[in-house]
Amino acid sequence: MSSTPPSLPPHISFLTASLGGIGGWCVVHPFNSIAVRSSLASTSGTPFNLSSVIKSEGLGTLYKGLDAGCYRQLVYAGARFGLYEDFRDRLHVIRGKTDFGSRLITGGAAGGCAAYLSCPMEVCVVRMSNDASLPLNERRNYKGVFDAFKRVTKEEGVTTFWRGSTPFVQRAVMVGCFQVATYDELKNTYARLLGQVKNSLPNVFVSAMTSGLIYSAVTMPLEATKNRMAGQKPGKDGKLPYTGTMQTIAKVTKTEGFGGLYKGYGAYY
Repeated sequence: MSSTPPSLPPHISFLTASLGGIGGWCVVHPFNSIAVRSSLASTSGTPFNLSSVIKSEGLGTLYKGLDAGCYRQLVYAGARFGLYEDFRDRLHVIRGKTDFGSRLITGGAAGGCAAYLSCPMEVCVVRMSNDASLPLNERRNYKGVFDAFKRVTKEEGVTTFWRGSTPFVQRAVMVGCFQVATYDELKNTYARLLGQVKNSLPNVFVSAMTSGLIYSAVTMPLEATKNRMAGQKPGKDGKLPYTGTMQTIAKVTKTEGFGGLYKGYGAYY
């Protein structure tokens, strides 16, 4: 008799992942706001200083866009974990096994799909989090996520919600792959080098922290690219300054140096 618990129904997996994602986001959102504002500070011409921001705008400014962030997690976290289990199980039926390669492929695919589906909410999160850092005459002053949806659709068109979708999807795929590729391997490495019991609390903690450090470093340029593309406005010539992943990375590197892609890395990590 097998002691393996039965798999949860897809709708339960989606729901629990969504609720978990929303709960986690309520804690993480201020750090995301710091990362976004640090990343986009150069576009507004004002250096980001956390203490000055809190002093002038209040601590609550770090929670602007929280409602959009929660809706994002409702879609992103739910789809990411729900689709991962579905893709994994379907691939298992085809291949007859679930190994490292299967988890790598399905993790990346699920992350990419979830990112694309949640891109409209991501655009709202970026804009609402960063709005207070813009000059008064350039602020959008969205009243909330539904107001943002309404105004973006009316003023810029529905396709605006997918600005930055390419780097967002690329980042999500890489996060999915790197989490799978590094986390399990690091648990084995730390167990061997530090004499830890695999899957013990210390082993899981240091492996997760190290894995996060690695994939954050790898994906930060894509995160910065996504933020700039999602939050941008047309220039005086009517053209958008950022048009694609490589063009944005090249432009930021040329004007601000490669380090410009890593502004806000501490908060992002």
